[in-house]
Amino acid sequence: MPAVLQYPSELLFTICEYIYAAGLPPSEYASSLDPLAIGEFGTPTALPSSMPPPNWSEPEARKTLSRLCLVNRAWYEAAKPWLWQKIEVRLPRSWLALLDEITIDTEDDEKAALAVKESIQAATHAALASAVRTGISSDEDAARKWKESIMESLTGPDGSIPPELLSPPASRDPSPRRLRPKSKSPARWKIMRTISDAVQNVMDLTEPGVYVPRLHDPRPGRFVRHLDFNHFRTIGMRRSVEDSATSRFVTGERVEALLKELPNLIAFGATEYMDGALSLPVLNELLLRGSASRGGGRPTRGRGIVTEDPEEEDRERRRDCKDLQAMDLTGCISAVFVSALTDFVNTHLLHEDEQSSGSDDESRRQIRRTRARFMQEEPLIFPGLQRLGLRGVKSIQPQILMPFVLAFPSLTHLDLSATRVTPELLFALGGSTVRLHSLALARCVHLTGSSIRDFLVRAPAAARIRELTLYGDQTFPSPLTTDDLIEIISSAPCFTSGELTYLDLSSAPVTRELLVNVCKPQPKLRSLGLSYIPNLELDDIAQFLKSKAMNVEVLTLIQTSPDLDWGRAGTGAPRGSAQQAMMALHSRIIGPLCTPPYISTLRSQTVVVPPSPTRLRVIELSVPALAALGAGAGSWRIIRSKGGRGWYVDTASGWVDAGFQRNLSKVHPFRVQMCRLADANGNVNSGVGWHARKMEVLHGCGMLGREDGLYGAVSFAYQG
Repeated sequence: MPAVLQYPSELLFTICEYIYAAGLPPSEYASSLDPLAIGEFGTPTALPSSMPPPNWSEPEARKTLSRLCLVNRAWYEAAKPWLWQKIEVRLPRSWLALLDEITIDTEDDEKAALAVKESIQAATHAALASAVRTGISSDEDAARKWKESIMESLTGPDGSIPPELLSPPASRDPSPRRLRPKSKSPARWKIMRTISDAVQNVMDLTEPGVYVPRLHDPRPGRFVRHLDFNHFRTIGMRRSVEDSATSRFVTGERVEALLKELPNLIAFGATEYMDGALSLPVLNELLLRGSASRGGGRPTRGRGIVTEDPEEEDRERRRDCKDLQAMDLTGCISAVFVSALTDFVNTHLLHEDEQSSGSDDESRRQIRRTRARFMQEEPLIFPGLQRLGLRGVKSIQPQILMPFVLAFPSLTHLDLSATRVTPELLFALGGSTVRLHSLALARCVHLTGSSIRDFLVRAPAAARIRELTLYGDQTFPSPLTTDDLIEIISSAPCFTSGELTYLDLSSAPVTRELLVNVCKPQPKLRSLGLSYIPNLELDDIAQFLKSKAMNVEVLTLIQTSPDLDWGRAGTGAPRGSAQQAMMALHSRIIGPLCTPPYISTLRSQTVVVPPSPTRLRVIELSVPALAALGAGAGSWRIIRSKGGRGWYVDTASGWVDAGFQRNLSKVHPFRVQMCRLADANGNVNSGVGWHARKMEVLHGCGMLGREDGLYGAVSFAYQG
């Protein structure tokens, strides 16, 4: 039998890391803007790349890692951490299985005490093994002495494991050191770390310089860094209304228990299907971790009688957790979530004079005054969180939304679309330490044009914006006036720097003068939204793209221009107006911008085809306009989303073979893939589409990112 080759564990771990990274989406700079192609198409040589796809699909990367787990024990230990890096909750049963795998029953003292006992025994054996190598005896007496030393260290005045978990149930007596009704069982990872630290401390006292290996924790909670409910559904499970109200799968208690076992969590995503579980304890577990729990310190414990505070124990545990870096709360509007967020802001972020009422008694007002004095000296902020998505969280009142957003001084991505954001919030945000790269203010009815103008032109927080959406439609039009828009386009640093990659000015009063004469060149702009601007001519748009934004690939023209707005004329529109609109689209936009210039080859031996004037290849149109296009023309086909949006796409153009190419052959894999999406006629997954309406915050890809599930439906399917 041939011998099995043994490789260093670090090498195996690095290989698994690369496999996991192969399934992650590229950054906003390297995105091809196209839906991910599934299949064996090779490896891209440069990014952006539509074909071969820029990354593996996540199921493919996960399947590869799971197969590596079956090779041998070494590969299993190397692949397991990466399999648990990202958790997407999809089905109720898988959610319950996840809870069973990660959490422990904190209400069952016998199980918790048994876990502690087994961990102490394992720590004793590890210490003895290390001691044997240094010449110390390892008989039963030595094992007993080691165990006694470890127990003495754990039961000291600073021990974080409750005494009832360190003694068998039959012998438990009230501890003379602590008076409390019942201590909360700490998280399993905290128990394991405490025991390992105690063993190392005992070893340092007896044999300095000897290292004792850390205890092996079979629970995978410490590996999880990403948790979202983007794909979670209970639809189709034949549950009655009563079952949905009384027998929920995702409850606040379950989410809280899970979060306590995830010390390294840095990204969390919630949806409207489970926002009833976002209670105040859940928000505390998400936000009051890491640096937010390190202020104030822990009071010194004496050896006498001490009354312990359960909240202090929670703060001590959260100090060892990592800060949350990204949080997506898209569409969370339940009464439970609104009440929890209101209580969180009132408890941790607002001063006493901002929240107290006449109905409070004197003791409660005294507590608030004490907390207010502390907050004035050391305000509670969350410096670790960099990306925040609040799209559609329209039930949060402005007086709660403002202090909540301002509590994050390190934001780079902020989505406030369809919320009650006010001019006061923009003004305060402009004077903060925030430095935004991506900002979404779509359909914000409480904002004024002057507040948006002042923020973009004068606020240091907006100077580095690369992705900006001020989207409005006929229902919620843009508040900007022509004068506001002139000052923004001519003076705002994000416009004058030429660094914009995504821009949406739909329903704003954009004119020919602004595009052709005022606006600076935008060489990095790739996706442009100009919908709901009925008086803007197609010729003006074409001139702007050809002279100042040659690299735009995606353009939205829903009900824009008199030439395409025939559908609003109703049944009385003259016959042939639809055909005339489509002729105008091809003759004024597609022809001049997407077709290489004609050159004569009669006197030339070698033919060098010049590139087209621009990279335009996707045009979003209204439903009547798409219906008038029929089956398209040539390589231009209609691709519909899962919802009401649709695009007129050049299926023969894309990022192929390390560059942008047009006129791909009919058998090219990318063109075949695009034609397959066109033939599906909207029977596609929610991640198919262009020019997202929602910001991708969990991975940091911004407005050029790509999502599926409920997030994908908000990005590409919904009209608003």
